[in-house]
Amino acid sequence: MDAPVSRRPTAGQMALAEAIARGEQSLGSEIKTIPADVYLDPERFDTEMARLFSKVPLVVAPSALLDAPERAVAHDGYGSPLIVSRDRDGVAHVLANVCRHRGTRLISPEDDEPIAARRIVCPYHAWTYRSDGGLVGIPRAECFPGLDPSGIELARFESRECGGLIWFAKSEDADFADAEAVAADFDAFDFAGHHLYERQTHEVAANWKQVIDAFLEAYHVQRLHASTIASFFADGITVADRIGEHQRAVVGRADYLASVDRGDWSALRRAVTFTYQLFPNTIVVVSPDYINILVVMPLVVGRCLVEDFMLIPEKPETNEAEAHWRRSWDLLDGAAFAGEDFKAAELCQRGMESGIAGDILLGTLETGIAEFHARIDRYL
Repeated sequence: MDAPVSRRPTAGQMALAEAIARGEQSLGSEIKTIPADVYLDPERFDTEMARLFSKVPLVVAPSALLDAPERAVAHDGYGSPLIVSRDRDGVAHVLANVCRHRGTRLISPEDDEPIAARRIVCPYHAWTYRSDGGLVGIPRAECFPGLDPSGIELARFESRECGGLIWFAKSEDADFADAEAVAADFDAFDFAGHHLYERQTHEVAANWKQVIDAFLEAYHVQRLHASTIASFFADGITVADRIGEHQRAVVGRADYLASVDRGDWSALRRAVTFTYQLFPNTIVVVSPDYINILVVMPLVVGRCLVEDFMLIPEKPETNEAEAHWRRSWDLLDGAAFAGEDFKAAELCQRGMESGIAGDILLGTLETGIAEFHARIDRYL
């Protein structure tokens, strides 16, 4: 992982902050609508899985999940049995969690914490693989005459590790250019140098897009989060742009920024909140001293998983530090996300399913949602 170094904002990050300081705002020009069927139609859901989730690069985990060479973890969230591993040289891989002998799972998905993986041993017949997927051992090899183990390895998915995130794609033709482009922003926050404090997977009874929608507008923050995190966020203005298919947004107050040395990256981060929607299904919220990465993984048309990762600058070394980060985790993951955002998504889904709501109305503060759905429509 990268050693901590002095960080500076990218030109794009600075441009958005300067836009807020000038009082600019990303606003739509009119009310827009989204048909309720985009959250309800099973055929559309299947098309999204086939034309979107099977084609484009997806975030699977932050780099900090595998904090040392020769570590591995099972991952089933995208509907395929995966192993996310780091080999002896520190290179990340996304492999099939399927033995090449009889198809058994190599690492149990119930073991959700990373394990030491200098060797990955099949629990059925003890076929043995390296952390990069290469086969290195077959018990009673004489029972497989003519089989050359050097030509056998676990199925491998296209993957990239950049900007402190591990991405993978089910398609061999996937284009990782946008993932690599947004990595510069995450390097500015030193994602790769952070410590993974906590992670939790939530099952949400809502279409996956309901969850993404909740993080594409700041209109709800002072209202839905009034009893939790609203006091930490000004009911300010939002400016947004795109990095390829990914959306980057900044929320802040022009009057706050007027008194901030915007050349001081730490001071600037305390004055604005950066949020990224990594197309199609990941949200990154960068708070002044920690980072939340929410990966939304569709299960069926009305249900999804959301894995929340919280990154902090360094591992807590004192009881006071542990108590500080535990309060932050409980406030965000437990109260604000699970208790408010995910619950709101579920209630929206119930309203859509009732058939009473009709089309969804989006005001001029919710233009990010309309743009997100338009990008999905282009893929479908």
